[in-house]
This record gives sequence, C-alpha cells and structure tokens, in this order.
Amino acid sequence: QVQLVESGGGLVQAGGSLRLSCKTSGRTISTYSMGWFRQAPGKEREFVSAISWSGGNIYYIDSVKGRFTISRDNAKNTVYLQMNSLKPEDTAVYYCAADGGGGVTTFLADYWGQGTQVTVSS
Repeated sequence: QVQLVESGGGLVQAGGSLRLSCKTSGRTISTYSMGWFRQAPGKEREFVSAISWSGGNIYYIDSVKGRFTISRDNAKNTVYLQMNSLKPEDTAVYYCAADGGGGVTTFLADYWGQGTQVTVSS
C-alpha cells in the first residue's frame, strides 16, 4: 500500500505561484511513476502531469506547459508540482497519484491522495 498526502494548496492571485507537495508513505515510490490530476467544479478529473521513477521522462498537458514543473525527490518520498503564472482556469482540487506500472503518458493511477484546493482569483 502507498499513502499519498498533498499539501501546498491555497488562494493566490492570477499570475502568482504555488508549489504543491505530495508526501508518500508505506511502500517506497522509487519505482513508481507519479502524477498530478485536477478537478474543477462541475468538470471531470483531468490529468495534468506525470514523471517517471527516474525523473527522466516527464509529461504535461498543453495548457500547463511552460508554467508548471513536476519534480520528485525519491530520498524524501516526495513529488512536487511548481505552478507559476497561475490563471483562474487553474482553479481546482489537485490530486497526487502513483502508478505502479511506471506509465507517464499512459499513466494509470493505482493510488490517490485526498487532494488539495488551489484557487486562483482574477
């Protein structure tokens, strides 16, 4: 089992930045790919970004490319999502997830965190 706990969400003005963290516990995640999803009110959950176990393979959806950066520290069992130049349309609950199969562009979550709210005001 893998437990995921997100932190770092909050309220920020458009153009601002936030860094989300996802701390894992239980089974080591060093062989898991890790990803971030988000769900805005009234919308389906959306895949945002993923990173391979080594950090050598990374994927972003087009709407966040150049603004968001995913990274991981396997020694700390933590994954990060640095979000810059935030827009009101980035407002959502952000979820961390782990894929034991190692997928990045074909990420399939085996474990989910509880989510952290990100609100971007205009």
